[in-house]
Amino acid sequence: MKYLAALVIALAAVPATARPQLAITFDDLPAHGPLPAGTTRLAVAQAVIDALKAARVGEVYGFVNGFLTERAPDLPVLELWRAAGLPVGNHGWSHLRLDDVGAAAATVDLDRNEPLVATLAGKTQWHWFRFPFLAEGNDPAMRLAFRHELATRGYRIAGVTMSFGDYLWNPAYARCVAKGDTAAIARLETSYLADAAETATAARTDARSAYGRDTPYVLLMHIGAFDARMLPRLLAQYRRDGFAFTTLAKAESDPVYAADVDPSLPPAASLRERLQAMGKAPAPRTDYAVELATVCT
Repeated sequence: MKYLAALVIALAAVPATARPQLAITFDDLPAHGPLPAGTTRLAVAQAVIDALKAARVGEVYGFVNGFLTERAPDLPVLELWRAAGLPVGNHGWSHLRLDDVGAAAATVDLDRNEPLVATLAGKTQWHWFRFPFLAEGNDPAMRLAFRHELATRGYRIAGVTMSFGDYLWNPAYARCVAKGDTAAIARLETSYLADAAETATAARTDARSAYGRDTPYVLLMHIGAFDARMLPRLLAQYRRDGFAFTTLAKAESDPVYAADVDPSLPPAASLRERLQAMGKAPAPRTDYAVELATVCT
């Protein structure tokens, strides 16, 4: 109760900013989704890096799954990412779902990934953990047990407050490239940007409804081929829509992320749970999953 009271006081003390702040993060480094014919993992990574640099986004964390480096061509992606000055965090060695394996096995997987992440990171801050599937555990005891392990190791949780399912477009894009269907690819481009814009509006609406203000948002993306293709246009769209880019650490210095920054605290209610407790429904969003699963099949 003391923690909740302190959070309410802290939220009330945060002034509104003129522009909503957005921290961009990428999951599943070094590889995500199918590769369209004629491209490589390195080319995808380089395109992502080039877009981030051209837009002057600044610090962008990439969360690493170590098992992907067992595929020989993929390790250079991580080296390329770090050579560009971009930081890395821990996404677990095997991308395990906590609910499926339990706290003990998830901790072993976390620890297995540490040597790779620490070596890549050098002197940069790598003690950020992103839950695979964003699944923080449905069983309260298991969730608390794993949070304890994170806290003991000095981790902060890289929470997500904006995600438009960008990963859904990558398989559809690969199929359309294989078919040479340029009209379908154009439709994918339109729907990708539309979903990103609708999700951003929904995130802002929900935050204002739950907290009375814009909070800093943390965007989840994936290092896929279609993401690489669309990233310059996506970043330009966010800027046109009024967003200013920030870092993960600055975003999570906001009181709404207090339980992420310090996993020794009890987990906070999610935004959806907070809205439900207030008797409010989350802002509606279009579901593109069924459509994308059938494009170019």
